Amino acid sequence: MPATKDRTSRKRTASRTSRPFTLWREVLTAYAAPALTAGTAGVVTGQQDLAVAACTSIAGTSAVVAFLVGIWLRHGGQPRRWTTTTPRAALTAALVIMAAGAAAVLGWSTAQWLPAHTPVPATPWLERLRIDLPVSAALATTIVTLRWRSTTTASPT
Repeated sequence: MPATKDRTSRKRTASRTSRPFTLWREVLTAYAAPALTAGTAGVVTGQQDLAVAACTSIAGTSAVVAFLVGIWLRHGGQPRRWTTTTPRAALTAALVIMAAGAAAVLGWSTAQWLPAHTPVPATPWLERLRIDLPVSAALATTIVTLRWRSTTTASPT
C-alpha cells in the first residue's frame, strides 16, 4: 500500500494559525478563564471572598481590559503601523505597563475614595481591588496583545 499524506492534519494546522482575531471571543475568554480558575481556587481553599471576587472584580476587570485593549489594537480594522512593526515583547510590555498602571491607580483610588466619600465602609473587598485590578489588567492585556499580534503580519517598511 502506498503511503498517504495526512491532509486533514495540514488543514487543521492551517486553520489554527489563520484564525482571525474576534473581539467578542477574546472578551468572553477574558471573563470566563479567571472566573473559573479563581472561583475554583476560592471554593477549594474555602476563601469565599476569592470566589466572589473571581466573578466580579477579577473577571470583570479582565473582560473590560480585554475589550478596551482589543478595540485599541484593532483601531477600526486598520492597526497602527507601529503596533505591527514593534517587536512583540516590547509592544506587550508597553501595553501591560500602561494597563496595569491605570488599573492600579483605579484600584487604589476606589479603595481610598469610596469609604471617605460614601456610606460604603472600608471592607476587605475594597482592599482586594488594589491587587485584583492591576493583576487582572496585566494578564488580560498580555493575552489579548499576544493573540492579536499572532493574527497580524508586520507591514513592510
